[in-house]
Amino acid sequence: MSETFWQDRPTLVTGATGLLGSWLVERLVAAGAGVGCLVRDWVPQSELVRTGRLERVKVVRGDVRDLELMERGLGEFEIKTVMHLAAQTIVSIANNNPLSTFDTNIRGTWLLLEACRRSPTIEQVVLASSDKAYGTCDALPYREDTPLQGEHPYDVSKSCADLIARTYAVTYGLPVCVTRCGNFFGGGDLNWNRLVPGTIRSALRGQAPVLRSNGLFVRDYIYVEDGAAAYMLLAERMGEDPSLAGEAFNFSNETQVTVLEMVERVLALTGAELEPIILDQARHEIPNQALSAAKARERLGGAPLFTLDEGLERTIAWYREALRPAEALTALRAIA
Repeated sequence: MSETFWQDRPTLVTGATGLLGSWLVERLVAAGAGVGCLVRDWVPQSELVRTGRLERVKVVRGDVRDLELMERGLGEFEIKTVMHLAAQTIVSIANNNPLSTFDTNIRGTWLLLEACRRSPTIEQVVLASSDKAYGTCDALPYREDTPLQGEHPYDVSKSCADLIARTYAVTYGLPVCVTRCGNFFGGGDLNWNRLVPGTIRSALRGQAPVLRSNGLFVRDYIYVEDGAAAYMLLAERMGEDPSLAGEAFNFSNETQVTVLEMVERVLALTGAELEPIILDQARHEIPNQALSAAKARERLGGAPLFTLDEGLERTIAWYREALRPAEALTALRAIA
């Protein structure tokens, strides 16, 4: 990481109280950046709030779909770098509530990019897309030139946002790059219907983990601290090479596993001798996903900081601490 790029750099993070946002803000603050966070909902159990880091940054309260608010925030804080993470990220919620997902993930993206286009200080925009933007593809792993062909609500929302970013880069010269990552996991994720936190919580309680799918879906997982480091690396490289604008990059440790294999890894690392309950109820989801990170290695340099098991070990340690008996009831009440 550059020792000077981030020093006092005015940086806005949308979606800052989410899983990736919380860890990204921590790294940015540690690097000396002047961080501003867009916060819509107050989530006291967020890692950003729980650790007190939110008190060390500027806060813009509101919604990414508020163009006037975004223009004011970018202008008054003289933002140079934007990390756009704000999104509805749960696939099952997107399937049940497609309109709210489209509104946040698509309209929220074009309004944020339009505010950036009108701002005279913007130098880099890093926009979070997803491996889901590729949709179902017979030829794996996904490469950055694989067509974007999402079919289900969440996947389509990411395909659209991804293409809109390309439009702003090509048509208006906005310095925006897109990241396409797999499933993030790490400490601080309180969405218990996600595989990793749900499985860890069950294992620590001695309860059989429940799988919505048949357990055979293949996924590309990325540890959240690796994701935060990758986002910062991309912004730094954009500062060095403006020709990167408009490019998309896959980030992955290129270790793909089935859902059931991921559950078995968690159970082994926690020492829990449990058999998962397989519901086989997941519908409208991509069966197999795998990312190639060759372009990121070649064009950006850097490499994942943690293996899959190392990331899981750090994640499990976080939940062991956070879900101690004295704290568990408070956490559960807060998300009920």
